[in-house]
Amino acid sequence: MEMDRSGPPKGNERRTGLFGGTFDPIHLGHLRCAQEVKEAFDLSQVIFILAATPPHKLDRPIISTRHRWNMVKEAIADNPCFTLSDVEIRREGASYSIETISSYHRDLKEGEKLFFILGADAFCEIETWKDYPQLFTVCDFIVISRPNFDPLQAPVLQSEGFTKEDPGDRFLHPSGHFLYLLRVTPIGISSTGIRRVVREGRSLSYLVPKEVEKYIAREGLYREVKHSL
Repeated sequence: MEMDRSGPPKGNERRTGLFGGTFDPIHLGHLRCAQEVKEAFDLSQVIFILAATPPHKLDRPIISTRHRWNMVKEAIADNPCFTLSDVEIRREGASYSIETISSYHRDLKEGEKLFFILGADAFCEIETWKDYPQLFTVCDFIVISRPNFDPLQAPVLQSEGFTKEDPGDRFLHPSGHFLYLLRVTPIGISSTGIRRVVREGRSLSYLVPKEVEKYIAREGLYREVKHSL
């Protein structure tokens, strides 16, 4: 799989990246990926969108929205290009990306461009998402590399009529929007692993920002498998 590190030329556009996730909890891997996408695509801002009720993760308890919100807020506080959105918290019901992206698209001003950021693992399963064909008609996509997942093998590339524009890293959708593949620094950190580390009583140093580590300890999070919703 070829995945480039460079994004498209910017011109005079103001670019916004939407980076959604459960962030249970947010960790250094999330932050590093967001920073590399920002630099590669010259984004003006990366908006972290907290999923209040992720439909793909109803098979396990998720820590409360309040705690996840507070941890993301602490984690991004020192980066002026990172912001946090409550758009999916305010919306009732499950958190669907098509509704979030469409909401931001409706509010775009002249000279603004929208990018949706997701991991290769999520992209390879995007056909299970609500109204997924519409997603590619609303904004450009940035698919970031994940170990053991090859987005070039995702069936959606063929089923939705994408055509390759550059050697391996850019695809054109019939709507005129692009899908970019971006290789980011591989960091073997996962939220699942972090929750396990806490349950086992081990240190979170160098896995999450210091502020998040302190928050988890102060609030007693992840010490038990079961959490309140």
